[in-house]
Amino acid sequence: MNNFDHYFQVNKDLWDKRTGIHLKSEFYHTERILAGESALTEIEQQYLPEVKGKSLLHLQCHFGLDTISLARMGAQCTGIDFSTEAIRTARELTARTSLHIPFYESNVYDVPKLGLPDFDLVFASYGVLCWLPDLNAWARVVAGALKQGGMLYLAEFHPVLYMFDFDKRTLSYPYQNTGQAFEEWCEFSYTEATEKVGMNSWFWQHSLSEIINALIEAGMQIHIMHEIPWSPYHCFPGMEELGTSRYYFGPKEAQIPHVLVVHANKL
Repeated sequence: MNNFDHYFQVNKDLWDKRTGIHLKSEFYHTERILAGESALTEIEQQYLPEVKGKSLLHLQCHFGLDTISLARMGAQCTGIDFSTEAIRTARELTARTSLHIPFYESNVYDVPKLGLPDFDLVFASYGVLCWLPDLNAWARVVAGALKQGGMLYLAEFHPVLYMFDFDKRTLSYPYQNTGQAFEEWCEFSYTEATEKVGMNSWFWQHSLSEIINALIEAGMQIHIMHEIPWSPYHCFPGMEELGTSRYYFGPKEAQIPHVLVVHANKL
């Protein structure tokens, strides 16, 4: 992945900066999670399979609040993220609990170099695939991390949603992956706009067919796919609250899909 090193470094710097902002934000309510609340959303409550007693690899775990919640449910968790600050913070937060969760600083594509054992479950959620240029390589990492019969749980913002420029409220990005990296200026993060980020980022578009075919080509069998017309997070400009932790962008009559949920097992 050497051709993408510059993009990865820019994004890593961004997430290193964001971590400190997110740690203090109401969006993440860190102290409430540490006190015992779950960070997992209504979607996970409905679609996540039983994790108790299972070994679980959390890819792109940020600073580990979901990982902590999964471990409290009985999973034997391992967390991976490419941000130095996120992993440092995840370790510090976990030390304040009674849990044992190993966290590794690693780009997703470098996970095979860590020499980890195979897992029962790989977990990835919300705003993860847009940072990855090559989904075929990502799917091979997922499949390689799983035991035979092991499962990927993916809950991701829907590709249609990523077509929008949320500030302009226009369709501004292609649906298909053209191979182009798109540059975005992040004045603030997606949490409360109380502290400036003022940094660049790079992201890639991925269609639904690209996601599904990458998993199939990596030897995964799709068992469940759901498209959900709301987001559990108020993380894009111009969203409207539909109910408790349900948010929507765009004209209501369009019923734009906001979240994609996939269960895929390693054959």
